[in-house]
Amino acid sequence: MLVRVVKMRWIRLLAVALLLATPLVADCDGTPRGGRARSAGAHPSALPGAGPSATSSPSASPSPGVYADRLPRFDKAPPAVRTAGAVEDGGLPWVARVPTDQRVAFITIDDGWVKHPEAAELLREAHVPVTLFLTINAISDNPGYFRTLQDLGAVIEAHTITHNKLTGLSYDAQRREICGSADQLGELYGQRPTLFRPPFGEKDATTLRAARDCGMKAAFFWKESVNQGNVWYQEVKVVQPGDIILMHFRDQFVEDFIAALRGIKAAGLTPARLEDYFS
Repeated sequence: MLVRVVKMRWIRLLAVALLLATPLVADCDGTPRGGRARSAGAHPSALPGAGPSATSSPSASPSPGVYADRLPRFDKAPPAVRTAGAVEDGGLPWVARVPTDQRVAFITIDDGWVKHPEAAELLREAHVPVTLFLTINAISDNPGYFRTLQDLGAVIEAHTITHNKLTGLSYDAQRREICGSADQLGELYGQRPTLFRPPFGEKDATTLRAARDCGMKAAFFWKESVNQGNVWYQEVKVVQPGDIILMHFRDQFVEDFIAALRGIKAAGLTPARLEDYFS
């Protein structure tokens, strides 16, 4: 009797060993049937973006953005009411505050020397319109950087070729700077600028005349500027309806952009698209 029990135990152990040694049958796509999914490289559907198994289910809430807790949220801007602006000597409007009663303000970003790696993410998360006044010499080392921002809704306008001071220069010299920058930006980004900001915000009647002759609809100054995360006001310490806010492509781009948005939010205003106000 004892011998029979021992034999039966050995038979059972042998059967288990044979079962473990038999390879699993695989599906034609390489996924073992009955086995655990391989953790790396086992199946295309396990790769990021390859299919439903790679991500959360469609009903899952999207993860918040990198700056979600720092960016204010705005209602959609009202439909723009176009304005011609007050024409100055030289035959072109010179605008620091858009003449509108709508509760909107405008973010403008100059030059392009510093290509901050987080600018695109900020625009993507903020969902607000911005206008870029770009200098050709500043962007020439990486024009594609600004094409990415354009794809996110930024509008590209003219800011000369060299960023040299224009006042006091001849008509021909100023025209070369303004028309030349608009022509090159049009070639690079598929749409020729129609708005212009002179370097340093300095202009004379010749500047406005040359800009007009280059096809510009208006030239721009500003009411607030942003630097090192602080908003600097020219008048009362609040952004007012129609105000144009100036910032630059600098190392402090993240802090400056967030400060501009918070200044607009604190005033109960909404960022709007500058180009929509000038016919």
